[in-house]
Amino acid sequence: MAKSLRSKWKRKMRADKRKKIAPKELVRLKAVLGQGEKGEITMKDVAEVATVVPAEKVKEKPKYVELQEDNGDAGKMDLDSKRNKKTMLDDQGRYPVWMNQRQAKKVKAKCLTKKGKPNIKNKGIAW
Repeated sequence: MAKSLRSKWKRKMRADKRKKIAPKELVRLKAVLGQGEKGEITMKDVAEVATVVPAEKVKEKPKYVELQEDNGDAGKMDLDSKRNKKTMLDDQGRYPVWMNQRQAKKVKAKCLTKKGKPNIKNKGIAW
């Protein structure tokens, strides 16, 4: 989505900055790991360079995997069943959050032309 010149420039500059910082960061990381062999490492030193996650948290199973195993209908959302497929309106008469005003107006006009106005043929002179 972000395709403007400004955002492209910002992305380019961030990539250059990462390239500049990477060697310094690598040296700091190696220094911290080198201290770990001696037993002088502290979590504060590591926290500056990388994110620290406890081992118990890494070993435990993610919660969403357990939910998928329990429920066979995990793929279906409850909200979709309450929404009308043609008009895209929910039970309270609102359009989806992702739909903008122009799309809502188009869907509304489409529904009105189908049911609102009867199809009247042009009664002109037949030759």
